Amino acid sequence: MGTGRLTIDLAALAANWTALDAMTGCETAAVVKADGYGLGIGPVARTLQQAGAKRFFIAVAEEGHALRAAVGPDADICVFSGHMEGDTELLDAHGLVPMLNSLDQVLRHFERLPGHPFGIQLDSGMNRLGMEPADWEAVAEIALTQQPVLLMSHLACADDADHPMNAYQLQQFRKMADGTGVPRCLAATGGVLMKPEYHFEMTRPGIGLYGGMPFADAKPVVHLDLPVIQCRTVQPGETVGYGNTWTADRPTRIATVSAGYADGITRHLSNIATLWHGDTPCPLRGRVSMDLLTVDVSDCDGDPEVLSLLNDRQGVDTLADLTGTIGYEILTQLGARYGRAYSGL
Repeated sequence: MGTGRLTIDLAALAANWTALDAMTGCETAAVVKADGYGLGIGPVARTLQQAGAKRFFIAVAEEGHALRAAVGPDADICVFSGHMEGDTELLDAHGLVPMLNSLDQVLRHFERLPGHPFGIQLDSGMNRLGMEPADWEAVAEIALTQQPVLLMSHLACADDADHPMNAYQLQQFRKMADGTGVPRCLAATGGVLMKPEYHFEMTRPGIGLYGGMPFADAKPVVHLDLPVIQCRTVQPGETVGYGNTWTADRPTRIATVSAGYADGITRHLSNIATLWHGDTPCPLRGRVSMDLLTVDVSDCDGDPEVLSLLNDRQGVDTLADLTGTIGYEILTQLGARYGRAYSGL
């Protein structure tokens, strides 16, 4: 085993979708963009489909080919980026539903793919993507005559349920979407965990499916085991790794592990992360380099052959907190060199 082994627990993934679905009285879709948050869009989408998901969301039309192959012809696939220049053939060939974001996209879609299903993304205050209220007011009448399948927006602060921005966006979304007769969707994972008025006719959880916050009760989905290449004893006063950033204060058994920042283990974890050998914590010593980690295994019973970075004790959010980022980034940066194994189903 020369590279790490990334194990994806598909039973946990399905259980997370089922748990989030049970929190609402509406349809629960699934966000599988970025190759299923880095875990493989094919196995991820098939598992979620078997769990009950009938609609999937991706970021760009180019992701549609692999997803359509995974879920078959009957599933609905929505594209957050809408109908961009160059997307027409992809939308048509794979039966994708663009979430139109601007007047230009509305005109492009109606001209190039008349009669093709579409949705509308509305900007309720995040100022990132979607039609602003004035633009929507200008085009709503004609757009609604073409029967969009969905009106959606996105909450900026749903990870903080008490943030006043949530109530503001809910109000704005209602102003634009209520009374249209079109299904509405506002809530991703954070919104699912909030009050029922955020749920509307559809929710679209993403990170919570994969074991991430703010869904604190999510089952762990990802396990990452890394092989040890060799072990050595470092004497007091000796240093480890680039830049001499860690100095031994006692005889220390150091394991050199086959993984690094090329595999998504960010350099910011240098000297602060912990790996595990069973129940034994093993601190990372020195800098993370491109392909290697150096880890203190002095407390292990013998030299380990494998150390665990992601497990039931330490999930993606734990690593994210150490470096001031979010679990999404940890997940989607997991490297292509890992061997992937799927378990649970």
